[in-house]
Amino acid sequence: MNIKTTVAALGLLSTLSFGAFAADSVSAERAQTLQPIGTITVSGIAGSPMDIHNALNQKADAQGATAYRVVEAYSNGNYHATAELYK
Repeated sequence: MNIKTTVAALGLLSTLSFGAFAADSVSAERAQTLQPIGTITVSGIAGSPMDIHNALNQKADAQGATAYRVVEAYSNGNYHATAELYK
């Protein structure tokens, strides 16, 4: 899977709301109205973009974030993603 496909898939996932998680993935426009509190990174994720989404949700929730925005994502055999956290 190339980088553009991975970013597109994560972008699509970021627009969906998953009520089971405390932290929601938000768009860049929505993030502008929130207070940034840091960044998180997940890497070495094998599987699908949904697995990255789940890993980001867990890390964001563990750090007390109410939202996060994916700022970097790529696949080089395994997935890697970086997200900004917000309150």
